[in-house]
Amino acid sequence: MAPELFAEQYWAQRPLLTRAEDTGNSFTDLLDLPAVDELLSRRGLRTPFLRIAKDGAVVDPKRFTTSGGAGAEIADQVSSDAVLRLFADGSTVVLQGLHRLWPPLIEFADQLAADLGHPTQVNAYVTPPSSQGFSPHYDVHDVFVLQVAGEKHWTIHEPVLPDPLRTQVWTGRADEVAVAAAREPVVDAVLRPGDALYLPRGYLHSGKALGEISAHLTVGIHSVTRWAAAESVLDLVRTLAAEDRTLRGSLPLGVDLSDPDVVADDVAAVVEGLRDWLGRVDPAEVADRLRARTWAQVRPEPVAPLAQSAAAAALGPDTVLRLRRRLRCALRDADDGRVGLLAGRRTHSFPAETRAALAELLAVGELKVGDLPGLEPADRVTLARRLVTESIATVPDAALPEHGDPTGTHR
Repeated sequence: MAPELFAEQYWAQRPLLTRAEDTGNSFTDLLDLPAVDELLSRRGLRTPFLRIAKDGAVVDPKRFTTSGGAGAEIADQVSSDAVLRLFADGSTVVLQGLHRLWPPLIEFADQLAADLGHPTQVNAYVTPPSSQGFSPHYDVHDVFVLQVAGEKHWTIHEPVLPDPLRTQVWTGRADEVAVAAAREPVVDAVLRPGDALYLPRGYLHSGKALGEISAHLTVGIHSVTRWAAAESVLDLVRTLAAEDRTLRGSLPLGVDLSDPDVVADDVAAVVEGLRDWLGRVDPAEVADRLRARTWAQVRPEPVAPLAQSAAAAALGPDTVLRLRRRLRCALRDADDGRVGLLAGRRTHSFPAETRAALAELLAVGELKVGDLPGLEPADRVTLARRLVTESIATVPDAALPEHGDPTGTHR
């Protein structure tokens, strides 16, 4: 399906089930059952990167964690033998935050976030045969369910609260959810490897594994909402209105707050004053706050600290600089005449004369140090070194020096 069609007909509106024969995907390049075993047994996982649930109840982490042994006496490391016992007894294993742990999913989730414009996360749910981990519930973020192994029977119901916010979790409406889950489902289907199911936030869902181990990835999309814009507006008004001496004024001496009529005029004056300040809010400043909040949640390409440090020390005019992949950047002219570079969750200040070089790197994505425009040779190296050490750009072929090479020259 073309992204434009999905955006118009399904995004934040209604579920979409797509079968493997239509996508041509199996998703095992992202995760498979041997990878799950490796994560559980050899990666030193700690809570909360692992949850275990059975029949709708979450298992106490003390039942599947222990010390890591000599030299790693951290008490909440996952015990693979305890996980085995619980899984064999019908519990579902939930691997959380795989977009921070498993290399294929790090790349996948980061690129998806860049494509969608909304932050992402990835969890994996591994369920024993004929078992159910969670009762019907809804999520406060959109999800893509990607079936990677086995079969799972899914039932999807209409929301009890459309477009819930992050604070409006399903447990606060458990009775409504239970009633709605007893109605006719809008989707009643078995997912098999390679199938994909999209659910907007708020849709009720539950899944039960069939005759073999079932594993699926849940890709959560943390939508940037109008409510987030409202929060940014209110934050701005709170800051701006604090400069209003009228709003800072004291209530009368001896005021009786138990009588609402006593403060009615003051409340009316406050509401009127806030209306005035609301009208002064700059949409560009609201957008900038939304940008900062969203960019802070999206991870750019990881960097190799040791190799990039060695490369920064050995920069020359022929060294290639590449803008760090998936790092969202924008240039701003500062009031002091310098140039501001917004890069992910950070803002960097550069001399005005570097603007042409920074603009060219952001435009083309990759340049040799010697090709940075508008600067003297020594200043090009100085700028390039800062860009690398600040993780704004990387040296693509950076590697650690070989044994006996103290210069740190990259290969």
